[in-house]
Amino acid sequence: MAALNEATTVTVRPVAGYTGADISGVDISQPLSPEVFGRIRDALHEYKVIFFRDQNLDHASQIAFGRQFGALSYAHPLDEAPPEGYAEIFTVDLRLHKQRYGIDYHKTVLRRSSYFSGWHTDVTAAVNPPAIAILRAEVVPPIGGDTQWTNLQAAYEGLSPALQTFVDGLRAEHRYGGGGSGYSTQGKQIDENQLVAVHPVVRVHPVTGKKGLFVNPALTSHIVDMSTRESKAILDLLYAEITRPEYIVRFRWEPGSVAIWDNRATAHLAPTDFQHLDVQRRLHRVTVIGDIPVGPDGRESELLSGQPFTDKQVRTK
Repeated sequence: MAALNEATTVTVRPVAGYTGADISGVDISQPLSPEVFGRIRDALHEYKVIFFRDQNLDHASQIAFGRQFGALSYAHPLDEAPPEGYAEIFTVDLRLHKQRYGIDYHKTVLRRSSYFSGWHTDVTAAVNPPAIAILRAEVVPPIGGDTQWTNLQAAYEGLSPALQTFVDGLRAEHRYGGGGSGYSTQGKQIDENQLVAVHPVVRVHPVTGKKGLFVNPALTSHIVDMSTRESKAILDLLYAEITRPEYIVRFRWEPGSVAIWDNRATAHLAPTDFQHLDVQRRLHRVTVIGDIPVGPDGRESELLSGQPFTDKQVRTK
Protein backbone atom coordinates (compact mmCIF):
# COMPACT_ATOMS: atom_id res chain seq x y z
CA MET A 1 0.00 0.00 0.00
CA ALA A 2 2.84 2.41 0.67
CA ALA A 3 3.84 2.33 -2.98
CA LEU A 4 0.39 3.52 -3.98
CA ASN A 5 0.91 6.64 -1.92
CA GLU A 6 4.03 7.67 -3.82
CA ALA A 7 3.32 10.60 -6.15
CA THR A 8 5.32 8.91 -8.91
CA THR A 9 2.67 6.20 -9.24
CA VAL A 10 -0.10 8.69 -9.96
CA THR A 11 -0.90 9.11 -13.65
CA VAL A 12 -2.87 12.12 -14.93
CA ARG A 13 -4.17 11.79 -18.48
CA PRO A 14 -6.20 14.61 -20.09
CA VAL A 15 -9.29 13.29 -21.85
CA ALA A 16 -10.56 16.34 -23.77
CA GLY A 17 -9.09 19.50 -25.23
CA TYR A 18 -10.26 21.91 -22.52
CA THR A 19 -11.81 19.91 -19.72
CA GLY A 20 -11.27 16.69 -17.79
CA ALA A 21 -8.53 14.21 -16.90
CA ASP A 22 -8.39 10.57 -15.83
CA ILE A 23 -6.29 9.80 -12.76
CA SER A 24 -4.98 6.32 -12.05
CA GLY A 25 -2.43 4.70 -9.76
CA VAL A 26 -4.03 5.76 -6.49
CA ASP A 27 -6.55 4.30 -4.06
CA ILE A 28 -8.54 7.27 -2.76
CA SER A 29 -10.25 5.15 -0.10
CA GLN A 30 -6.94 5.19 1.81
CA PRO A 31 -5.16 8.11 3.50
CA LEU A 32 -3.05 9.96 0.94
CA SER A 33 0.42 11.40 1.35
CA PRO A 34 0.73 15.18 0.92
CA GLU A 35 2.55 14.59 -2.38
CA VAL A 36 -0.19 12.39 -3.84
CA PHE A 37 -2.97 14.67 -2.66
CA GLY A 38 -1.07 17.65 -4.08
CA ARG A 39 -1.00 16.03 -7.53
CA ILE A 40 -4.73 15.37 -7.35
CA ARG A 41 -5.51 18.91 -6.22
CA ASP A 42 -3.29 20.45 -8.90
CA ALA A 43 -4.91 18.30 -11.60
CA LEU A 44 -8.32 19.46 -10.45
CA HIS A 45 -7.33 23.12 -10.77
CA GLU A 46 -5.82 22.52 -14.20
CA TYR A 47 -8.48 20.28 -15.77
CA LYS A 48 -11.54 21.40 -13.74
CA VAL A 49 -12.96 17.86 -13.43
CA ILE A 50 -11.03 14.66 -12.73
CA PHE A 51 -12.11 11.03 -12.95
CA PHE A 52 -11.17 7.88 -11.05
CA ARG A 53 -12.17 4.29 -11.86
CA ASP A 54 -12.54 1.12 -9.80
CA GLN A 55 -12.56 2.84 -6.42
CA ASN A 56 -13.92 1.06 -3.35
CA LEU A 57 -15.57 3.84 -1.37
CA ASP A 58 -18.44 3.77 1.08
CA HIS A 59 -20.10 6.75 2.78
CA ALA A 60 -17.45 6.98 5.51
CA SER A 61 -14.43 6.76 3.23
CA GLN A 62 -15.97 9.18 0.72
CA ILE A 63 -16.47 11.69 3.52
CA ALA A 64 -12.92 11.14 4.77
CA PHE A 65 -11.51 11.66 1.28
CA GLY A 66 -13.61 14.78 0.74
CA ARG A 67 -12.42 16.36 3.97
CA GLN A 68 -8.90 16.45 2.59
CA PHE A 69 -10.13 19.24 0.31
CA GLY A 70 -11.79 21.16 3.14
CA ALA A 71 -14.78 21.18 5.46
CA LEU A 72 -17.82 19.44 4.01
CA SER A 73 -21.29 20.94 3.76
CA TYR A 74 -24.64 19.45 4.65
CA ALA A 75 -25.92 17.17 1.87
CA HIS A 76 -28.04 19.74 -0.01
CA PRO A 77 -30.28 22.65 1.01
CA LEU A 78 -33.33 20.82 -0.38
CA ASP A 79 -32.50 17.38 1.02
CA GLU A 80 -34.42 16.55 4.17
CA ALA A 81 -33.21 12.98 4.63
CA PRO A 82 -29.55 12.18 3.94
CA PRO A 83 -28.41 8.68 4.96
CA GLU A 84 -28.65 8.22 8.71
CA GLY A 85 -25.35 9.10 10.35
CA TYR A 86 -23.97 10.68 7.17
CA ALA A 87 -25.38 14.18 6.93
CA GLU A 88 -22.76 15.12 4.32
CA ILE A 89 -24.02 12.58 1.76
CA PHE A 90 -26.47 13.63 -0.96
CA THR A 91 -27.85 10.62 -2.82
CA VAL A 92 -28.84 10.96 -6.47
CA ASP A 93 -31.43 8.28 -7.24
CA LEU A 94 -34.72 8.86 -9.06
CA ARG A 95 -36.30 5.82 -7.44
CA LEU A 96 -35.48 7.17 -4.00
CA HIS A 97 -37.09 10.53 -4.80
CA LYS A 98 -40.11 8.87 -6.35
CA GLN A 99 -40.64 6.96 -3.11
CA ARG A 100 -40.12 10.12 -1.08
CA TYR A 101 -42.41 12.43 -3.06
CA GLY A 102 -44.84 9.90 -4.54
CA ILE A 103 -45.23 11.50 -7.96
CA ASP A 104 -44.98 10.55 -11.60
CA TYR A 105 -41.47 11.77 -12.46
CA HIS A 106 -41.92 11.41 -16.20
CA LYS A 107 -44.75 13.97 -16.20
CA THR A 108 -43.37 16.44 -13.68
CA VAL A 109 -39.83 16.50 -12.37
CA LEU A 110 -38.00 15.07 -15.36
CA ARG A 111 -39.56 17.56 -17.75
CA ARG A 112 -39.77 20.61 -15.53
CA SER A 113 -37.15 20.53 -12.85
CA SER A 114 -33.53 21.59 -13.10
CA TYR A 115 -33.04 19.49 -9.97
CA PHE A 116 -32.44 16.65 -12.43
CA SER A 117 -31.63 18.28 -15.75
CA GLY A 118 -30.26 21.47 -17.21
CA TRP A 119 -26.79 22.96 -17.23
CA HIS A 120 -26.02 24.23 -13.76
CA THR A 121 -23.35 24.97 -11.19
CA ASP A 122 -24.29 23.46 -7.84
CA VAL A 123 -26.22 25.55 -5.30
CA THR A 124 -25.45 28.98 -6.75
CA ALA A 125 -28.58 30.24 -5.00
CA ALA A 126 -26.40 30.24 -1.87
CA VAL A 127 -24.06 33.14 -1.22
CA ASN A 128 -21.21 30.62 -0.86
CA PRO A 129 -21.81 27.80 -3.37
CA PRO A 130 -19.81 24.59 -2.88
CA ALA A 131 -16.16 24.86 -3.87
CA ILE A 132 -15.67 21.22 -4.89
CA ALA A 133 -18.02 18.28 -5.44
CA ILE A 134 -17.14 14.57 -5.24
CA LEU A 135 -19.61 12.15 -6.81
CA ARG A 136 -19.26 8.35 -6.71
CA ALA A 137 -21.29 5.78 -8.59
CA GLU A 138 -22.85 2.85 -6.76
CA VAL A 139 -25.39 1.58 -9.32
CA VAL A 140 -25.41 2.65 -12.97
CA PRO A 141 -27.71 1.72 -15.86
CA PRO A 142 -26.34 -0.49 -18.65
CA ILE A 143 -27.10 2.27 -21.14
CA GLY A 144 -27.35 6.01 -20.77
CA GLY A 145 -26.73 8.04 -17.64
CA ASP A 146 -23.59 9.94 -18.71
CA THR A 147 -22.77 13.29 -17.07
CA GLN A 148 -21.23 16.23 -18.94
CA TRP A 149 -19.14 19.14 -17.65
CA THR A 150 -18.14 22.40 -19.28
CA ASN A 151 -15.20 24.70 -18.50
CA LEU A 152 -16.43 28.15 -17.44
CA GLN A 153 -12.94 29.64 -17.53
CA ALA A 154 -12.43 28.51 -21.13
CA ALA A 155 -15.85 29.96 -21.95
CA TYR A 156 -14.81 33.36 -20.55
CA GLU A 157 -11.52 33.25 -22.43
CA GLY A 158 -13.44 32.48 -25.62
CA LEU A 159 -15.21 35.84 -25.47
CA SER A 160 -13.83 38.83 -27.35
CA PRO A 161 -11.79 41.27 -25.22
CA ALA A 162 -14.50 43.91 -25.57
CA LEU A 163 -17.19 41.53 -24.32
CA GLN A 164 -14.94 40.35 -21.49
CA THR A 165 -14.55 43.94 -20.32
CA PHE A 166 -18.32 44.44 -20.48
CA VAL A 167 -19.32 41.35 -18.50
CA ASP A 168 -16.53 41.88 -15.94
CA GLY A 169 -18.69 44.50 -14.24
CA LEU A 170 -22.05 42.71 -14.30
CA ARG A 171 -23.87 40.97 -11.46
CA ALA A 172 -26.72 38.48 -11.58
CA GLU A 173 -29.31 37.08 -9.21
CA HIS A 174 -29.44 33.33 -8.55
CA ARG A 175 -32.36 31.41 -7.03
CA TYR A 176 -33.97 27.98 -7.32
CA GLY A 177 -36.15 27.95 -10.41
CA GLY A 178 -34.50 31.20 -11.44
CA GLY A 179 -33.72 30.02 -14.94
CA GLY A 180 -37.31 29.07 -15.62
CA SER A 181 -36.97 25.43 -14.58
CA GLY A 182 -39.47 24.46 -11.89
CA TYR A 183 -38.44 22.62 -8.75
CA SER A 184 -42.03 21.47 -8.49
CA THR A 185 -41.63 18.61 -6.04
CA GLN A 186 -39.40 20.60 -3.76
CA GLY A 187 -41.83 23.53 -3.49
CA LYS A 188 -42.32 23.19 0.26
CA GLN A 189 -38.58 23.06 0.90
CA ILE A 190 -37.99 26.08 -1.32
CA ASP A 191 -40.78 28.09 0.28
CA GLU A 192 -39.39 27.37 3.74
CA ASN A 193 -35.72 27.77 2.81
CA GLN A 194 -35.50 30.54 0.28
CA LEU A 195 -31.95 30.99 -0.97
CA VAL A 196 -31.28 34.01 -3.15
CA ALA A 197 -27.89 35.52 -3.88
CA VAL A 198 -26.38 38.07 -6.24
CA HIS A 199 -23.08 36.92 -7.75
CA PRO A 200 -20.61 38.52 -10.14
CA VAL A 201 -21.21 37.34 -13.71
CA VAL A 202 -17.45 36.77 -13.89
CA ARG A 203 -15.83 35.06 -10.92
CA VAL A 204 -12.14 35.24 -10.03
CA HIS A 205 -10.96 31.82 -8.89
CA PRO A 206 -9.64 32.08 -5.31
CA VAL A 207 -6.73 29.68 -5.95
CA THR A 208 -5.63 30.19 -9.55
CA GLY A 209 -6.76 33.78 -10.02
CA LYS A 210 -8.32 32.91 -13.40
CA LYS A 211 -11.57 34.49 -14.51
CA GLY A 212 -14.58 32.37 -15.39
CA LEU A 213 -18.21 32.95 -16.26
CA PHE A 214 -20.44 32.36 -13.24
CA VAL A 215 -23.97 32.16 -14.63
CA ASN A 216 -25.99 29.05 -15.44
CA PRO A 217 -29.34 28.40 -17.16
CA ALA A 218 -30.90 26.54 -14.23
CA LEU A 219 -30.39 28.97 -11.35
CA THR A 220 -29.55 32.43 -12.74
CA SER A 221 -32.75 34.50 -12.86
CA HIS A 222 -31.52 37.78 -14.35
CA ILE A 223 -28.72 40.31 -14.59
CA VAL A 224 -29.34 43.10 -12.11
CA ASP A 225 -29.90 46.72 -13.16
CA MET A 226 -31.02 45.67 -16.66
CA SER A 227 -34.36 45.31 -18.38
CA THR A 228 -35.77 41.83 -18.83
CA ARG A 229 -35.07 41.98 -22.56
CA GLU A 230 -31.48 43.11 -22.11
CA SER A 231 -30.79 40.55 -19.41
CA LYS A 232 -32.17 37.68 -21.48
CA ALA A 233 -30.17 38.66 -24.55
CA ILE A 234 -26.89 38.80 -22.63
CA LEU A 235 -27.53 35.61 -20.67
CA ASP A 236 -28.51 33.73 -23.84
CA LEU A 237 -25.24 34.83 -25.43
CA LEU A 238 -23.24 33.66 -22.40
CA TYR A 239 -25.12 30.35 -22.21
CA ALA A 240 -24.35 29.72 -25.85
CA GLU A 241 -20.67 30.24 -25.07
CA ILE A 242 -20.76 28.03 -21.97
CA THR A 243 -22.28 25.14 -23.93
CA ARG A 244 -19.94 25.19 -26.92
CA PRO A 245 -19.06 21.54 -27.63
CA GLU A 246 -15.31 22.08 -27.51
CA TYR A 247 -15.43 23.05 -23.83
CA ILE A 248 -17.39 19.94 -22.80
CA VAL A 249 -16.29 16.53 -21.52
CA ARG A 250 -18.66 13.57 -21.22
CA PHE A 251 -18.17 10.83 -18.63
CA ARG A 252 -19.44 7.27 -18.82
CA TRP A 253 -20.12 5.99 -15.30
CA GLU A 254 -19.29 2.53 -14.00
CA PRO A 255 -19.72 1.15 -10.46
CA GLY A 256 -16.78 2.51 -8.46
CA SER A 257 -16.31 5.55 -10.68
CA VAL A 258 -15.63 8.86 -8.94
CA ALA A 259 -15.80 12.34 -10.46
CA ILE A 260 -14.46 15.43 -8.71
CA TRP A 261 -15.19 18.86 -10.13
CA ASP A 262 -14.28 22.41 -9.27
CA ASN A 263 -17.70 23.96 -8.78
CA ARG A 264 -16.14 27.42 -9.03
CA ALA A 265 -15.03 26.82 -12.62
CA THR A 266 -17.54 24.39 -14.14
CA ALA A 267 -21.18 23.76 -14.93
CA HIS A 268 -22.53 20.28 -15.52
CA LEU A 269 -25.45 18.55 -17.20
CA ALA A 270 -27.23 15.63 -15.55
CA PRO A 271 -28.49 12.89 -17.88
CA THR A 272 -32.11 12.48 -18.97
CA ASP A 273 -31.69 9.61 -21.43
CA PHE A 274 -32.47 6.68 -19.14
CA GLN A 275 -35.53 7.68 -17.09
CA HIS A 276 -37.97 6.02 -19.50
CA LEU A 277 -36.17 2.70 -18.95
CA ASP A 278 -36.71 0.36 -16.03
CA VAL A 279 -33.19 0.82 -14.70
CA GLN A 280 -31.59 2.29 -11.59
CA ARG A 281 -28.90 4.95 -11.29
CA ARG A 282 -27.63 5.61 -7.76
CA LEU A 283 -24.76 7.95 -6.95
CA HIS A 284 -23.59 9.73 -3.80
CA ARG A 285 -22.11 13.21 -3.53
CA VAL A 286 -20.25 15.24 -0.94
CA THR A 287 -19.40 18.92 -1.33
CA VAL A 288 -16.73 21.16 0.13
CA ILE A 289 -18.01 24.35 1.73
CA GLY A 290 -17.31 27.22 -0.63
CA ASP A 291 -16.04 30.73 -0.21
CA ILE A 292 -17.98 33.84 -1.23
CA PRO A 293 -17.35 34.59 -4.94
CA VAL A 294 -15.47 37.73 -5.87
CA GLY A 295 -15.66 39.57 -9.19
CA PRO A 296 -12.88 41.26 -11.17
CA ASP A 297 -13.77 44.54 -9.44
CA GLY A 298 -13.19 43.00 -6.03
CA ARG A 299 -16.88 43.02 -5.06
CA GLU A 300 -18.16 39.96 -3.22
CA SER A 301 -21.45 38.18 -3.76
CA GLU A 302 -24.40 39.37 -1.68
CA LEU A 303 -26.93 37.32 0.25
CA LEU A 304 -30.52 38.42 -0.40
CA SER A 305 -32.37 35.59 1.34
CA GLY A 306 -31.46 32.58 3.44
CA GLN A 307 -28.29 31.60 5.21
CA PRO A 308 -24.80 30.66 3.98
CA PHE A 309 -24.37 26.99 3.06
CA THR A 310 -22.66 25.22 5.97
CA ASP A 311 -22.41 21.77 7.54
CA LYS A 312 -25.91 22.27 9.00
CA GLN A 313 -29.20 22.03 7.16
CA VAL A 314 -30.24 25.48 5.97
CA ARG A 315 -33.41 26.71 7.64
CA THR A 316 -34.76 30.25 7.28
CA LYS A 317 -38.22 29.76 8.79
